[in-house]
Amino acid sequence: MNDHPLMILLLAAVVNNFTLTLFLGICAFIGVSSKVDTALRMGAADTFVLVLTAVAVWFLNRFVLAETPYLRIIAFIVVIAGLVQIVEMIIKKASPTLFRELGIYLPLITTNCAILALAVMQTARGYTLLQGVAFGVGAGLGLTLALLLMASIRERLDLAAVPRTAKGTAIVLVVAGCLSLAFMGFAGLFTAS
Repeated sequence: MNDHPLMILLLAAVVNNFTLTLFLGICAFIGVSSKVDTALRMGAADTFVLVLTAVAVWFLNRFVLAETPYLRIIAFIVVIAGLVQIVEMIIKKASPTLFRELGIYLPLITTNCAILALAVMQTARGYTLLQGVAFGVGAGLGLTLALLLMASIRERLDLAAVPRTAKGTAIVLVVAGCLSLAFMGFAGLFTAS
């Protein structure tokens, strides 16, 4: 039941959300989540890289690294870095404004542990191509959801009367903890039957 691509997508997006339950991709989550439109675009870029990574990882595991599993992590890092460079060039050409808004966080997708975790988890679980793509889409949607939730709350907090001692990073971390607790509540929804 949990091997169906739709279930894999749902589990990756909500129940095992990379950012809010597995605490992966926190750098972008905290850094780029001050505006909803920027968070949405960063989520789309991350989703695109996650899906391309899932396809590339399946291809590498199936055809290139079958006899050399000790090279997996190195190959994954090289592929992820290449994919991020492609995404960076596309965004720079298509939307220079977004490229400037994302700033350092766009190249940081390369070192985003969520991307590498997807590659390692997909390999460990032995997903097919369709399952891997569903896993990448689900992880990307989950990361985008987390970014959008945090950005919308932060935009509202900018207009609220927050005590001076809680402004800035303090309130962001409290909100992140509350969101994480809320998403951890989904863990009991899908148990093995």
